[in-house]
Amino acid sequence: MKDVIVVGGGLAGMSAAWRLRDTDLMVLEASTRIGGRLRSERRGKYWLNWGGHVFGGEGSYADKLLQEVGVASLDLTGSFTALSFKGKTINGGNINLYPFKLPLSWATRCEIARVGLKVMKAVKTYGKVNKPRKGEDYRVRQQRIYDFMADKTFSEFTGPISSDADAFFRPTVSRSSGDPEEISAGAGIGYFLLVWDKSAGLARNIVGGAASLPQAIAYKLGDRVKLGAEVVEVVQHDDHVEVTYTQDGNEFTEKARYCVMTTTAPITHRVTKGLDPIVHEALGQIKYGHYVSAAFLTNETVRQSWDDVYAYCTPQRSFNIAFNMSNLVRSMEAGNRSPGSSFMVFSPATLARNLIDLPDEKVLAIYRKDLGEVFPGFEKLIVEQEVQKFRDGLAYCFPGRNKLQPMLTRPAHRIYLAGDYLGSWYTETAIQTGLLAGEDINSKLFTDDLLPDNGFRY
Repeated sequence: MKDVIVVGGGLAGMSAAWRLRDTDLMVLEASTRIGGRLRSERRGKYWLNWGGHVFGGEGSYADKLLQEVGVASLDLTGSFTALSFKGKTINGGNINLYPFKLPLSWATRCEIARVGLKVMKAVKTYGKVNKPRKGEDYRVRQQRIYDFMADKTFSEFTGPISSDADAFFRPTVSRSSGDPEEISAGAGIGYFLLVWDKSAGLARNIVGGAASLPQAIAYKLGDRVKLGAEVVEVVQHDDHVEVTYTQDGNEFTEKARYCVMTTTAPITHRVTKGLDPIVHEALGQIKYGHYVSAAFLTNETVRQSWDDVYAYCTPQRSFNIAFNMSNLVRSMEAGNRSPGSSFMVFSPATLARNLIDLPDEKVLAIYRKDLGEVFPGFEKLIVEQEVQKFRDGLAYCFPGRNKLQPMLTRPAHRIYLAGDYLGSWYTETAIQTGLLAGEDINSKLFTDDLLPDNGFRY
């Protein structure tokens, strides 16, 4: 019997596996690569990226894990507030003045200003809610964040607004793969804090690409990680867990003292048996949105307008954000600028629903057209391009999501849950929940053989 089986080789799974690396461990990953919804590939000094890409800074769980594993990361120096809208690009200056620099009617400008002031006031309050308090358990802080403006959607918070005014706010809100009509007002406000204040959230890149972290952990774990191993059932018993999976056309069943489920909530809900019914029911209520992304490698030889920018907001396009993934490389260059760049474009929620069933080449053609309008001549610079589609892209926070959190964080028995759907910090939540699940299991493993079994469930 194994000590632990970790189901899922994404960020949460590999974080748990790292903390459990000194146990008799098995990691089962259904696909042929490690990383899950983190996908990146090196191209010389650059890297192509298709999924999650920003991480917590100093003192975060991500920071601690990166240092332990020995993977380099750096804070981003590029702008997060560049905007390309209505044929004009703005980068820098007071963001409150952006509407007055764009070709908009005065009625729309006033509308944006009115809603913007409302958002700014809410962001200030959210910042206080989000701030950790001394000696506070992370679960208490997370519940407080989920409870903030949890009873209405972001669209209900803003009230009816024109399409141009809506386009000004929609790209930031829908980063979570939910539209403003779906996402809670508090969650939408939280995204503005992340964009406006780098110190409040995720503003660090991994050198070499986001997937370098889970891949490095998998490399150190060696043959304890099994790829192409699709889990079909996980059954919790009083004294062990039974995991059935298929690999190379064959079915296997393994027993373990504990299991960490790091798959998306729908998969965890479908394959687990014997979970606390309250937990199982809550898993079935988590909502996910699609996202489609594409990576582009270019070969320009001179400095570009995007060099000092990390993220461009692009309302009313096929993608709502374009990320300059080579911005970190630019910040490390002491001398001449290296040829080329790496870009990622990102389409969540409704934008993804419009693209996800189209052939990849059609999606790329649509993206190239829009990129050429944002950056004239961009199409001629492309030397590599590829689309990635995620149907369960991200779990988004909907009104009422706060009520599920106490159910999902109930004390575990033999099956632990970990993953980004358990909190509001995305990569940070994935790492945090994976590490903490591993730590709790380590504690139990160290004491199981020392204490008599009195039937008590943790």
